[in-house]
Amino acid sequence: MVKLSRIKNIYGISSEFDRYLREFSRGCRLKIQYNDLLRFNDAIAHYDKNGEDTLWSTVSYGPGERDEIHAGILEIYAFLRAEGDLTSMQHLVVDRVDLCLYGNTKPFRVRITNSLNDNFDYFYIKEADASRVFGLELEHILSPNRIGFFYFDETLVEEHIYGIPGDMFVNHYMEDRHLNKVRLAKEFVKFNERCFLRLLGDMHSANFVVDVTIDFEENFYRLRAIDFDQQCYEGDRKVYLPQFFKPNNPFVLLAAEQLSQESIKQYQLEERALIHKRIESSRFRLEKLFRAMDDEDIAPAENVERLRRELDEYYQVSHFKNCKTMCQIVKTSLDCLQSAFL
Repeated sequence: MVKLSRIKNIYGISSEFDRYLREFSRGCRLKIQYNDLLRFNDAIAHYDKNGEDTLWSTVSYGPGERDEIHAGILEIYAFLRAEGDLTSMQHLVVDRVDLCLYGNTKPFRVRITNSLNDNFDYFYIKEADASRVFGLELEHILSPNRIGFFYFDETLVEEHIYGIPGDMFVNHYMEDRHLNKVRLAKEFVKFNERCFLRLLGDMHSANFVVDVTIDFEENFYRLRAIDFDQQCYEGDRKVYLPQFFKPNNPFVLLAAEQLSQESIKQYQLEERALIHKRIESSRFRLEKLFRAMDDEDIAPAENVERLRRELDEYYQVSHFKNCKTMCQIVKTSLDCLQSAFL
């Protein structure tokens, strides 16, 4: 079992990282920011359709602020979905603004509804944190997924990642007779490898979703991270391996039951090869990202020291001992991957 820090520090976006983000269209100017959403005057617990407490609270704003804040939210949504074009947004309304009170970062989740057909979409407004933004960029570049997000000043905006939450999948779909157990087990092995190579931590079942694609013959599965707060922050290397989180035990047992050791090694190698190809195709962008983040302080010094020591021991090398920041550790991890294919 792994343990995480009770409170994660928030690290600001440096001027160099800011330049990188703006170069790659991750920055924009907003009329309202995260702190503006904190001006709510009431909050009530939000329950799901089964009457279960979601641990989110729906907030409301006073008459003097509601119109301004909702207009600002719709402008943010226009940037996220239509590059700021408001002309096609006239029929959209802010249906609900929820606040997550149990997490360290206290994110807001916004539900936007189309008044013409009641279709809705979600997105998130959070406090900008350099390690989280670094994690989002790495996910966009190194994973099979593309991530929509941007930031301004101290505010981070993220699109909603659709899928069945991992904990819900375990409770309601793991015993489904249509479940392709081998394909799901394979995907968990590949997801485990992706997280470890790019050092994305805390991937227990509530922090990833299962994206199911129904094909003409069989279902396909992809596990997608939805929480990037623990990108290269902790010192314990096991934090970066989803297999060590107790809520993920059903996935671990499934892999052990359905896959041989030879198959597991094959799927790990497949994932490494795919990440290698993504690195090669995005080398210019990755090099700029690492230069922007090279000296960034995005984790406590003791965490950096412990992680570099544990990774040297794990890989039986001495490549990590000179790393001074978490970014340098991530780069070294990917360099080790690259050298294996040379």
